[in-house]
Order: sequence, then C-alpha cells, then structure tokens
Amino acid sequence: MSITCISPAMKILNETFGYRNFRSHQREVIDHVVNGGDAFVLMPTGGGKSLCYQIPSIIRDGVGIVVSPLIALMQDQVRAMQQVGVKAAFLNSTLNLEEVYDVEHQMQDGELDLVYIAPERLLNERTLWLLNRCKIALFAIDEAHCVSQWGHDFREEYLKLSVLHEQFPDIPRIALTATADGPTRREIIEKLNLENAGIFSTGFDRPNISYRIVPKKNPKEQLLRFLETEHPSDSGIVYCMSRKKTEETALWLAQRGRTALPYHAGMDATDRQKNQDRFLREENIIIVATIAFGMGIDKPDVRFVAHLDLPKSIEAYYQETGRAGRDGEPADAFMTYGLADVILLRQLQEKSEADEKHKKVERRKLDALLGLCETTSCRRKAMLSYFGEEYPDSCGNCDTCLVPPEDMDGTLAARKALFAVYMTNQKFGTGHLISILTGKMTDRILQFGHNKIKAFGGGTEFKPDEWGSIFRQLVAMGYLSVDMEHGSIKLTTTSKDIIKGDAQVRLRKDPIPDKKAGSSRKGRRESEEAYLSPSEKNLFNHLKQVRLALAKEAELPAFMVFSDSSLREMAVTRPKNEVEFSAISGVGKNKLQRYGDDFISAILKFIADEKSCLKE
Repeated sequence: MSITCISPAMKILNETFGYRNFRSHQREVIDHVVNGGDAFVLMPTGGGKSLCYQIPSIIRDGVGIVVSPLIALMQDQVRAMQQVGVKAAFLNSTLNLEEVYDVEHQMQDGELDLVYIAPERLLNERTLWLLNRCKIALFAIDEAHCVSQWGHDFREEYLKLSVLHEQFPDIPRIALTATADGPTRREIIEKLNLENAGIFSTGFDRPNISYRIVPKKNPKEQLLRFLETEHPSDSGIVYCMSRKKTEETALWLAQRGRTALPYHAGMDATDRQKNQDRFLREENIIIVATIAFGMGIDKPDVRFVAHLDLPKSIEAYYQETGRAGRDGEPADAFMTYGLADVILLRQLQEKSEADEKHKKVERRKLDALLGLCETTSCRRKAMLSYFGEEYPDSCGNCDTCLVPPEDMDGTLAARKALFAVYMTNQKFGTGHLISILTGKMTDRILQFGHNKIKAFGGGTEFKPDEWGSIFRQLVAMGYLSVDMEHGSIKLTTTSKDIIKGDAQVRLRKDPIPDKKAGSSRKGRRESEEAYLSPSEKNLFNHLKQVRLALAKEAELPAFMVFSDSSLREMAVTRPKNEVEFSAISGVGKNKLQRYGDDFISAILKFIADEKSCLKE
C-alpha cells in the first residue's frame, strides 16, 4: 500500500484556506521563499499573490512582516486571515497605546503568524528595534510598484525599504505587484536590492474582464445606459478626475435610483470611511471616486469599473480596472474618452513641478494610453504588448473584437484639419475649427472673417462629431498639439509630413452606438450561470441571504464569509453533512467550524421545503 505524503504548503492550502490546488506559479514561489530565497512576484490582481507570502509565513519559524501601504487594506487583510484561523494583526495609527503594546508583545512571544505594517511605521527606530527582538519569518513588500518614482502610486518611503536587506540580510524578502512595465520592474529590483531574487511572473492578462472605450458624448448618460443594460443591480466603481465631478455623479446616479456613494480625499474622514465600509459590506453599491479609492480593495465581486475621465497611464488604467472581477467571474471595464481629457492631462503634466526627465516619461505613458484608446485592433493585445507580453490572437472579449471598428484613409481629412489650423494662425480650439470646416456661420466666424478663408466649408463630407474624432486622433498621434494655456490647437514639427504629402494617415471611424456590444457581453455573463437550474438558482439566492445575515452579525463584508463561487458550488452539490461541506472550495477547517452548521441547516431546510412543495 502506497502512502501519499502531503507537503506542509498543500496541507495549509487545503485545511486553512479550503482550496484544493495551487494556481500558476504559487507553489514555486512558496517553495522558494520557504527555503529562504528572495522573490519578485508579478501576478495580476485576483491572481493569488497574497498566498505567496501568507503560507510561507505560517510554515517558517517566526512572524511574517507584511509592508502594506494603506490602513484600510491592512484591516481587511487581517480580518480575512482571522476568518480562516490565521493569527494575524496590524500595527497602525488606529490602535491605542495599550493595543500597540499588546501586538508588540505577541510578536516577541512568537504568538503571531502575520503582522501588517505601513512603510512609514516600519522605518521608525522603535519598530526596527522591535524587529531585532523578534523571530522574523519573512518580509513581504506588497504593492511593490510604489517604489517606482515613475509610477502612479509612488510612495517615497518605499525607496527606503532597502534597509530590510541591510539590517536583516538572512531574512527572505518577497516583493509583489500586479502593475509594472519593464522599466518599473527593473527599478523595483534595483531599489529593493533584489538582484539575486527569483523572478516569478504569471503575466498581466485578466481574461474575465471585458474592455470597452467609447467616445465621450454626455458621459453620465452613457454611464447610465451601460448600467441599466448590463449591471442593473451590481456593485461597481466609477472613477472621475475631480472631486466636484465625483460628488455630482454620485448624486446624479442616486437621483436615478442607484445606491451611489462618493469617495475622495477632500471628504470628512469619517464619511469617507463610512462609504467605503458600506461598499465592502453591502451589495449593489456603487462607489464614485477619484483615484484616492481602490488600492488594495479586496472586494472580489466588483462587477464593473467605469472611467468617466481618462486616467494618466496604462498602468493606472490596468490597476484600476483590475479591481473588477477579482473572483475570476465576468466583469466589465468601461471608459468614456474625449479630446478634453487629453487637453487636461497635458496641462497637468506641463504645470507639474517635476523635472523634464519625469515629464518626458509621463508624456510617453499618456501617449501609450492614447494609442490604446484609438486602436482598431484588440485592446487586450495592445495593453499586454505595453507590458512586454505577447498575446497570440484577438481576445474576443473587448469592444474592438466584438464589434470591429472600421478605419479609413484619413490623409486628406488630416490635411484639411491642419490647413484650417494654419489659416487661423493656430489661435482657436476645435469647436471653432469644426465650424469653419463644416461651413457653419457663427457669430465668431463672422467676427474674425473666417467665412472668407479657403478652409471654410471645405470639410462638409464629415459631420461635426466626425471632425471631433479626427482632431482627437490627430492630437493623439502628435500631428497636432494643444496650447496648454489657452486651449488652442497648434501645429507640430510632424505636421509638415502630412502637409507635404510625406505621410499617410489611417484614422479610426468611431462606431455608432448600438446594442450589439452590450448584448454580446450580457449573453456571455448569462452563459456563465446557465448551468444552474431554476432550483439551484433559488438555493444560491437563499444562501446569499444566509451569508448576508451571518456577515452582518459578525460585522464583516459578506465575501469574507464565503465567495459567490463557493455558494454556487453549494447550490449545485447540496452538501448535507460536514464531510460533504468541507469539500466545497473555500471551506477550510475554521470556516467549517464557524459556518458549517448554518449553511448545512439552510440547505437541508431548502431541500425539505422543495420536496413539500412538489408533493402539494
């Protein structure tokens, strides 16, 4: 008779976390760190990065120290660990002095598996003194892209984390991120002294997220159509660039029947925290936020992320959209985009106090994002290419794949646009230029005599919206620029290539909005649950109510009790005892003990009630 030996890592995965198998590269990372090696881990959001340091912290002697950038993130992570029976705590400013001393004593006495701490606190003398008196299992540096001075989430304190290597050279370190292009990866490795670390990358693709970018035309109405058509009762995040727009959009959605809450750095801290807690704990909540919201938000069932304004880079877009569908189930990324976004971001770049080297990097990043917005090919392929990852074919899960846009030879249109800019001495914005090209007789046209120039009425083959798209694309391509002070359209050094006929221009035709793309996504989502029978769907919904009641009683977000996928598995297999219930994915020993009786009783009662109804 053969005896199968289960490894400590697999035993913890099964018994503590309730999962049967590791995902891509998790096992390799865990084994590497358990054996004392440093590691740099690049995994997409929702890819299982946390287990890569949580399991080694449990296996190795001592306490795992996790550097985490946000208080809210630490608190959520600690609560999630305690739910599965892992001894975890945090050190941050929310604790009083007595609570701080209690955690510190537990660390020194070896009573904790994990302690989460902000980089600022980690680097103070008292904390370093404390760490020298503790048995340390490992150091995990979460959200490691914060070390990059070129990144959108730069935190200066992250640059000083090299002290961990200097003061604790024999303790393994693991740096983790979901967002890092080639230069950022190299910077992380250099700044954290991880040159000898094992590099583990599972790529950037989030196949469950469907990407869609549409020309901006009354963005709030576009958002409402998107929500009504595809997410009538889902939780999601809407990003706006300004605090004012955040407040206005949340109020506007609330007036139209959605539970929408604002979140931005200018709000009262108590109100901001209250809104975040509601988003985490309740269902069908929409948070309307600036980028102040989101890093490390662990809510797995966010079904959509919408941008009403252009983010600053592909990295920012990737990370923000990555907050959707962390549970691996279908989710949407929706964005409205227009020339005004480009102008505003260019202005912010030029007015910043950064040096010219930094501005150059920021301009390059924005140009790459504009390329993603204007592409006629697969958006996923374009985005992954930016991160240095080849995608073999079109994804079939973005707007350009589902409804392929047409392109056209735009050389003549580009010449007409540039000629109009030249004839008006580069002093006017797109609205005035479009009026000239379409022959619209406005007061300003008459005031400046622009009805008498050759460009007037020379572009009547295109509608005003189409000319708006043409100007937007020419700015994105660098053939035109925007005066940052006055907003007027200017020629660039490359304009002459078009004017002289040395360059050919292909332009994207903006698609006419219809229901085709939406219905494709709706059908895709429905197909994911098509295997549930009516009875199974009823049980699934019943179990969600059981979960909600237990979560409210424990003052926890519902997903910390069980994920939707676990409930769906329960609805299909209908476990009737502890042995069957423990086979459900996500059911470890601690959750079996905490929640097993409640869910098993609910399932048995549902089955009995169902049989009774059938007899009647």
